[in-house]
Amino acid sequence: MEVNNSTISSNLQGGQSGQFILDNNFEAIVEHLQQGDGCWPQIKNCRIPVPPAFLRSALEAGKDHVSGQYHPSSSYIFGKAPNILEAMESDQFAYRRVNTPFYPFQDQAEFELGKFLCERLTQSDVDRFLKLEWVRRAKPLFSSKDQLLAWMGSLPTGPKWRSTTLEITGYPTVQPVQLIWHDGLEVVEDLFANPIFANHMTYDPHDQLPKGATIVPIVVASDKTPVTRHTGGLEMHPIFVSIANIQSDVRMRATSHAWRCVGFMPIPKFVDVHSDYQTILSQWLFHKCMDIIFANAKVTAMTGKFMPDPSGHVRHCFTPLAAYTADLPEQQAITCVSKVASPIMLATSQSFGDNYRHAPCTKEHTLSVIYDICQHIDPWRLREFQEEAKAHSLSGVHQPFWRNWRLADPSHFLAGEWCKELVGKDELDARFKSHHKRVGTRHFSSGVREHWDLQCTLVPSIAGVAPPQFVHAICTLIDFVYKAQSPVYTDTSIDSMVASLKEFHDHKQAILDAGARRGMKGTIDHFLIPKLELLQSFATFTKDIGALIQWTADVTERLLITHCKLPFDRTSRQSRTFTEQIVDILNREESMRQFQLYLFLQMHNTPLTNAIVTEEQEITETNPALAWIARIAPGDPNQHCFIGPRPVRNHFLKGILSSTATTAFHITVTPDRAKMSINEDQQLYTLPDFGYQDRPKHSFDDCNSDRGRVKTWNKFRLQLRSVFRSRLIMPSQVIQASPPSQIFPLGNCDAVIVQSSHADQTVNLIAQVRAIFQPIPPRHATLPHYLADQPLIYVQYYEVVGHPHDQPAVSMYMVARKYHDGSGGQRMRLGVVIPLTDVTHAVELIPVYREGTTNRRVGAGTSMEVYERFYLNNFSDKEVYHTLHSDLH
Repeated sequence: MEVNNSTISSNLQGGQSGQFILDNNFEAIVEHLQQGDGCWPQIKNCRIPVPPAFLRSALEAGKDHVSGQYHPSSSYIFGKAPNILEAMESDQFAYRRVNTPFYPFQDQAEFELGKFLCERLTQSDVDRFLKLEWVRRAKPLFSSKDQLLAWMGSLPTGPKWRSTTLEITGYPTVQPVQLIWHDGLEVVEDLFANPIFANHMTYDPHDQLPKGATIVPIVVASDKTPVTRHTGGLEMHPIFVSIANIQSDVRMRATSHAWRCVGFMPIPKFVDVHSDYQTILSQWLFHKCMDIIFANAKVTAMTGKFMPDPSGHVRHCFTPLAAYTADLPEQQAITCVSKVASPIMLATSQSFGDNYRHAPCTKEHTLSVIYDICQHIDPWRLREFQEEAKAHSLSGVHQPFWRNWRLADPSHFLAGEWCKELVGKDELDARFKSHHKRVGTRHFSSGVREHWDLQCTLVPSIAGVAPPQFVHAICTLIDFVYKAQSPVYTDTSIDSMVASLKEFHDHKQAILDAGARRGMKGTIDHFLIPKLELLQSFATFTKDIGALIQWTADVTERLLITHCKLPFDRTSRQSRTFTEQIVDILNREESMRQFQLYLFLQMHNTPLTNAIVTEEQEITETNPALAWIARIAPGDPNQHCFIGPRPVRNHFLKGILSSTATTAFHITVTPDRAKMSINEDQQLYTLPDFGYQDRPKHSFDDCNSDRGRVKTWNKFRLQLRSVFRSRLIMPSQVIQASPPSQIFPLGNCDAVIVQSSHADQTVNLIAQVRAIFQPIPPRHATLPHYLADQPLIYVQYYEVVGHPHDQPAVSMYMVARKYHDGSGGQRMRLGVVIPLTDVTHAVELIPVYREGTTNRRVGAGTSMEVYERFYLNNFSDKEVYHTLHSDLH
């Protein structure tokens, strides 16, 4: 392979590989660094930094005593160095920005105009825009697109994009193979020194590194979706990188810029090459490109490098590959195994359905097999080498990119629609259509088309029509998924996750017996599914690399939109100059974003080092850049320049709080109906007993006449803290209580959990909110505090008629409408008036469908009123799933 325009070179033709020289000397290198006369720098002022949790103000320090104990392998700091924003002050034009902050632009408005044009328009469109008469009268200092692009190119910049042309000797391609890439180590340094993440960084100790060293674990993600369309046949897919030091809840958000694209991998089309060899040659190219991108990162993983952190503390850092997020085909390409083999276990297709974990496919095992094959077959004898490799369940790649990456082992870093076939498409669609509509949850009003959210309501929807053993298998599999996606874990929770998977394997035969597993050619009578085999490793992965939810591929799919597709739309789409165009666009885009933050901080005379926030402070803004900006300039209208998700509105600050302050409520100042009599409310809501409940504590007899008036609302908001992280304020949930209407002829009312106290005992009850109101005091009268302090709600209770252990296949509570005898002897729903603050959670009720065909006349607008029995759906969301462990009555 020939590499042009690059200082990195290698020879893919040799059967020998040099990875064993490096791997065998890991221990010697570490021992040498630990010696007093070794290479370790002789810096006298090295010290262990104070953890961020201890950096409190004097006022806060007086509130409680904070103590801790350092880990024996805690990292040291070695003086100070500028972070990435502070480094901009040594830029070649920094002296000009002393008096002209926006240099080379005259002011903020001109910079924002130039930034907008560069981000949104092609170069030809920019030229046309600047020639408009209106623009000429505005007289921006830049008069052409060339001048604008030159000015943007003069801004301070971070890691530079570059391009490299690659050729595989003897295998020409339709288009030149061009790799567009960053130096992976430079990007890692940029992320590690970014003050945006100062409040979201952790520095975990590591026993395999030299004394005082800091581990900076690299996280890689890729998606083979091409992002270059209409470019003369050129196709590329992106490679992303982040660091595990950044907390997972921040790293999981694509808009936080905790991920950076480090390369656009070419997808070559080889000329006159058999289709069997197209794949293996493409995989060789993939591993070569990864070698180029991460060459310096692999050196740093071996020897370390001094790097500043977000606070400007210099640390001795090592950069091992900690995790790689990819789908199954990519995982097989990464680990160099064939399509019939597991990428992480020594298992092949015939054992994918086993209910135990096979031995891991370790780095040492794979490299040893490749080495043995290379001893008697030259890898460039492509057909013979690939045949021998496939005989050992390998793909034929002989130089994996991870071969000489210290501590990188694929067995460590790599982290179906049967029900539709059994229940029947029409029946399943009818059941999903009849689910009650809740604000903020997905509703399949047109039937099931995409199956992303099916797991949330699948189990109660198929109960009653599918055999119990079938439902049990599905329930335990979804139970396993929810436990695996928990952001926190313990030994007990991991054991519970393993038990759920075992229970699935114990019942999975029911799916095959029902003939519900089908493919394009008909019924499938086995579970030889590669992804099913991967589930056996989830427990081990969780212990090795942390909570699995942080490695979800959902982030990668979002990154394709936020990081990749827009820049390519702004090229001229001419293959001759495409590479140069995209390199320039990517460099400008990153410079503009960083320069804008730098200017904002400078305008507010704010230090370029982000202050550490104490751990008691509540978190409503999960975008670290926006959180920093909002903290230093809360009322600045220029915040609109920084695009990100809307922060969570914190109702705990000004809302109505429960007695324990664990729940906050928000209700609009202006009611939906300002003044109504009790009789009018009874007729509007069709609640004949409204106003006549036997509840002396919250009696509102003062309003219980024709002269009494109330104001009513159609909804309120309920807000909780995360069950996983008490400082994190969750988005509020809307609880509806709308009267009958044309769309909802019987009303649109949601279900909740309420707390009720009886004889010093607190119990949780399920209820439906039917009305939200507050009495209006008569003129010259004052209401008791329990009527005036907060709104009241009229609820109708359900009673628990089944517990999870009564129906193990479904494992959910079953509730039914609760009735009582009215004054005239008629049977009526049991309803009471309670304070709004008695509500603790919003819940989802799924009707208990009878065996057979669902009543097609019952839809989402009537199901809550027509059906009498419901499942309390503990799969409605992950917060509810981990909350519903207390007894219900």
